[in-house]
Amino acid sequence: MLSVLEVKRKLPGTFVENLYKTYTPGTVDKILAGMCGERSTTLRANTLKIPITELMQELKNEGIKFNRVLWYQDALEIKNANEKRLQTLSIYEEGKFYLQSLSSMVPPLVLQPKEGEKILDLTAAPGSKTTQMAMMMNNKGYILANELDKIRCERLAYNLQKQGVTIAEVQNKRGEKIGEEKPEFFDKALLDAPCSGEGRFLANQVTTYKNWSIKTVSQCAKIQKKLLKSAYQALKPKGILVYSTCTLNQEENEEVIQWAVENLPVELEKISLEIPNTLPGFENCKQAMRMLPSKIQEGFFIAKLRKKE
Repeated sequence: MLSVLEVKRKLPGTFVENLYKTYTPGTVDKILAGMCGERSTTLRANTLKIPITELMQELKNEGIKFNRVLWYQDALEIKNANEKRLQTLSIYEEGKFYLQSLSSMVPPLVLQPKEGEKILDLTAAPGSKTTQMAMMMNNKGYILANELDKIRCERLAYNLQKQGVTIAEVQNKRGEKIGEEKPEFFDKALLDAPCSGEGRFLANQVTTYKNWSIKTVSQCAKIQKKLLKSAYQALKPKGILVYSTCTLNQEENEEVIQWAVENLPVELEKISLEIPNTLPGFENCKQAMRMLPSKIQEGFFIAKLRKKE
């Protein structure tokens, strides 16, 4: 396990400087400590195929140890196995669970898709949140799962099929165009936006941060605004839009939300989930949620918006 000082030396200098401009020194130390080592493997039971209690028994039979996640009954933190080991299990091949980071499970919980609703998942691959929403909807309703990248789109379709999802239509299109093509069609929309990925950095894994730059952050923010506008257009009046990223800077988070509030008729709504190791958003976005990276979760930002009439 690296020290916080060693983490500072390994990560991009400008990224670390920006952390100190954004957060208190104590919070920066907490964030950097969350990037020191490996993260726990976590998973979500696929209740379309198996109740969580049965999955827990199946895992015990395989000698897999775990902790329940207190704030989400269908999630487990694995104690003695990595993803490769779990992928050898027959229950994995049968789609009875989905390997997913805890932070990634939060946006669907905030959106709360219900049976019979029409849901837009604007940037859906590889399908973790799409499959979770279908599960929450008991496979009743409609999800448009869109993905721009063709190879990722194929992976999305594969994962949906493996998890037994029957209500999702997979589409390989530019997300920016969907609002024009399907205006005021959806009850709810999820935009888990492409981002600079700062919340996923691990100091010992150079691949997690080697492509990061200030330019990338700015490019992502421009795309995020276009996608957010498209999701807004696709929503019915009073529809709910959840915006999320796995990054830590304000430019891709609070500033994008502030832009939406000022340029689209939307209202920011309070997120009521009680999850450890979180902060409210900054400035005018205090109703949003910021999850700090730790041993068991990636850094994430989540905001809930309601379209005005």
